[in-house]
Amino acid sequence: MDLKLIFEKPKTMTDNKTHYCPGCGHGVIHRLVAEVIDELGIREKTVGIAPVGCAVNAYEYWDIDMCEAAHGRVAAVATGIKRARPDLIVFGYQGDGDLAAIGLAETLHAANRGENITIIFVNNATYGMTGGQTAPTTLPGQITKTSPYGRDVSTEGYPMRISEMIAMLEAPAYVERVAVVSTETINRTKQAIKRAFKLQLEGKGYSFVEVLSGCPNEWHLNPVEANRWIEENMMKYFPLGVYKDRYGIVKV
Repeated sequence: MDLKLIFEKPKTMTDNKTHYCPGCGHGVIHRLVAEVIDELGIREKTVGIAPVGCAVNAYEYWDIDMCEAAHGRVAAVATGIKRARPDLIVFGYQGDGDLAAIGLAETLHAANRGENITIIFVNNATYGMTGGQTAPTTLPGQITKTSPYGRDVSTEGYPMRISEMIAMLEAPAYVERVAVVSTETINRTKQAIKRAFKLQLEGKGYSFVEVLSGCPNEWHLNPVEANRWIEENMMKYFPLGVYKDRYGIVKV
């Protein structure tokens, strides 16, 4: 009986062991990005931008050209590369501390200009790599290293809904929020990433995919509990869905 191979490691993934903590969503998202790049046949012309944060070593896991950006400057670096080489597929991969705090200005202005780049935004509601401090996306009442009694919105403000902010701008082509907590949400995340890359291939402009992802280590939960926490807490404040699609169906 001949056996047919139906599942294997993406060619865009290296054989390196990841440094991510058990239950972290980054590894899952890395694989989805690699699968999409393979399926679209764009590995030889794709450039990824790695930030400062948990994904700082992303270049060790993707077998594509990578560029390191200073903290928060992914959108600026991606813009420069894409304008210099418009034939390339350029994407940024950022966490909430990198994108929504120090990198917010670059993020919004690149989106507002409609740069033909793709940004994958991993939202785990904390500064994961630097010790679990309060992030721009930390939920009200959420305990972190710098909010030991829970985030107090009267002094620290409310969590920033980045997808909604970007979707309000005129220029962006596509904005969607997804998650990696179940087979269903993981499959949807892959579809969103592929949609974003396809729009860039077609020259349609700026695309943004926000992924809700767990940080069990800094949340002090096991991986199963972390996924449940996302479903019961993060998804209520950050609802999943397509927030803008200028070339498809708009669903808010």
